[in-house]
Amino acid sequence: MSVRQRNHVRVGGNGTDTLFFAHGFGCDQNMWRLLEPVYATRYRTVCFDHVGAGGSDVTAYDKNRYASLAGYADDVVQIVREFGQGRSLFVGHSVSAMIGMLAELASPGLLAAHIMIGPSPCYVDDDGYVGGFSRADVDSLLRTLEGNYLGWSSNMAPAIMGAPGQPELGAELVNSFCRTDPDIAARFARATFLSDHRADLPRLTTPTLILQCDDDIIAPVAVGQYMARTLPDAELVIIENVGHCPHLSAPGASADAIDAFLARRGL
Repeated sequence: MSVRQRNHVRVGGNGTDTLFFAHGFGCDQNMWRLLEPVYATRYRTVCFDHVGAGGSDVTAYDKNRYASLAGYADDVVQIVREFGQGRSLFVGHSVSAMIGMLAELASPGLLAAHIMIGPSPCYVDDDGYVGGFSRADVDSLLRTLEGNYLGWSSNMAPAIMGAPGQPELGAELVNSFCRTDPDIAARFARATFLSDHRADLPRLTTPTLILQCDDDIIAPVAVGQYMARTLPDAELVIIENVGHCPHLSAPGASADAIDAFLARRGL
């Protein structure tokens, strides 16, 4: 099976360097439809689906390989090596921000910059660390996902999306969640919400933009501030927006922040 088929890779744009767009949990590459075209006149653009999501080849799913984020990171290494031209820049939403980081740590020099949208290295509160959830919260979430995924999706997707003035986006995320195989989604959720990559942050020396909303139930501002303090070369930009998906609910503000970062870094 080819990498293109496995991850439903779509290449577009026109430029010397390459922007890779990686979606978050419960989503697929369609979530980049408002942001990717902004860059298609300046960059080669690559969108893809993680195995088990969107148009990926579900037969490639292996529960052992994808029991942790490392399996997804291995896929990213293959995608970047096959489809990257010039400098490769990684735009990762939510859990994909950490997947991109793990990909580069496994293959140093793979990426020239990271743009992390709503990232979190650890979702569980710890001594002196605010992740946004207690361990009991996460255990309850995972039990609900495993027992009633469609019901959880219908209730939670609108809250995750936020964007109270754009209810159609919440409905879109519900539909995206519901298109995902419940068993795969539950395993991906476990790999996501039980991950802890705080110790890996100091190892990522690549220029990084952390883009966060000021009202996000998944990745609170405290998480972005922690990452900005811990990553060796990071900038934190907080935009006024409700929700976890500013690339859909606030694409203009997201593009402005990304453009400014790319300009400052000569990218």
